[in-house]
Amino acid sequence: MSGPLSGFRVLDLTTTFSGPYCTQLLGELGADVIKVERPGGDITRGFGHARSDRMGSVFLSVNRNKRGVLLDLKEDADRAKFVELAGTCDALVHNMRPAAMKRLRLDYDELARTAPGLVYCVITGYGEGGAYDGRPAYDDIVQGMAGLAWLQGVVTTGEPTYMATPIADKTAGLTAASAIMAALLHRHESGRGQQIEIPMFETMTSYALAEQLGGRAFHPPIGDTGYARMRSIHRRPYQTEDGYICVAVYTGEHWRSFLGHLGREAMLEDDRYRSTAARSANVDELYSIVRAAMLERTTAEWLDILFELDVPAGPTRSLDDVFDDPHLLDVDFFQVVEHPTEGPVLSMRSAIRFSETPVAEPAQMRHAPGLGEHTIEVFTELAELAELAEPTRVPEPTRVPEPTEVAQPTTQNDGD
Repeated sequence: MSGPLSGFRVLDLTTTFSGPYCTQLLGELGADVIKVERPGGDITRGFGHARSDRMGSVFLSVNRNKRGVLLDLKEDADRAKFVELAGTCDALVHNMRPAAMKRLRLDYDELARTAPGLVYCVITGYGEGGAYDGRPAYDDIVQGMAGLAWLQGVVTTGEPTYMATPIADKTAGLTAASAIMAALLHRHESGRGQQIEIPMFETMTSYALAEQLGGRAFHPPIGDTGYARMRSIHRRPYQTEDGYICVAVYTGEHWRSFLGHLGREAMLEDDRYRSTAARSANVDELYSIVRAAMLERTTAEWLDILFELDVPAGPTRSLDDVFDDPHLLDVDFFQVVEHPTEGPVLSMRSAIRFSETPVAEPAQMRHAPGLGEHTIEVFTELAELAELAEPTRVPEPTRVPEPTEVAQPTTQNDGD
């Protein structure tokens, strides 16, 4: 597989969104990702539309470029296979509760005895040592506890509201992927692996507060939390004569261009709008002007005007509209590939571009695996590696065997 992580091997013991999203990113970058599942499989196999049992659209979308293995880690024989497999991998990712992994004798200290170079990443709900240590967590819970649901409600219904995407899961997955790559770089220099903890609660608290600390950025606080622009009720897609448009009049130059077009550039001589700080404090008044102006023309007319003014703007699309976006069509972002059991499926190419180590196109990547699809293949390779005593780099698979019913453990989100 091509990409900057080509030659690296990742053992994926994850389920739902955060872990699978992390390991898919690593797979897209070229890593050989081996996903371990129990007989029932990842819970997301049952989510979304499906052509066949246990191959739902959600699973297909976050488990591309992986090989699938079935193991029951509560069984001694399968646990031994897992330990042996871990010894051939560069990194291991799981989102089980740490206590459950310790009971299975698959915690970092245990595996590091035989694999000292292993980068061992665990995505948890809450960090070790805190009051919530060991509690289960889902995206909804973390959005609420980190203040995101409250913040979203401030500018929508007035009541706490979840974002309509698992942002906590996906952000934790992104954070884990970057942390794993940093640890692999450290191992390259030192020869030593290490354990990484990615607690969703702490990750998303930092995420939510990054621009919202307000007066609490100082100690003692000089005011409440908040960033006025983000909390403005006028910061939303604006209605036009025939639809909606997104406009970001943001810098001083943007405001000069936009207000000049309206014949109101003298406003910038007013102390309330003269500086960035002043405009931020009075952003509701400014955004209300934008909102009123947008009603006077069509979306297309405003897009032409704003493009000429060099003010960032774009049409407001539904998710279904996105598939016809001309830019995404130009860059061939959506590609139809053939899945061996599901037939033609839509795939999105990696948005990342490398000049020296290009990532594979969707058609060149491994498909999301059927349940246990690569169990025989992976352990045949493992036996050959042991027999030949070769390094832990894995060759490309030469065949796709029939799924084999073995078993795997429950994950953090499914319980211990």
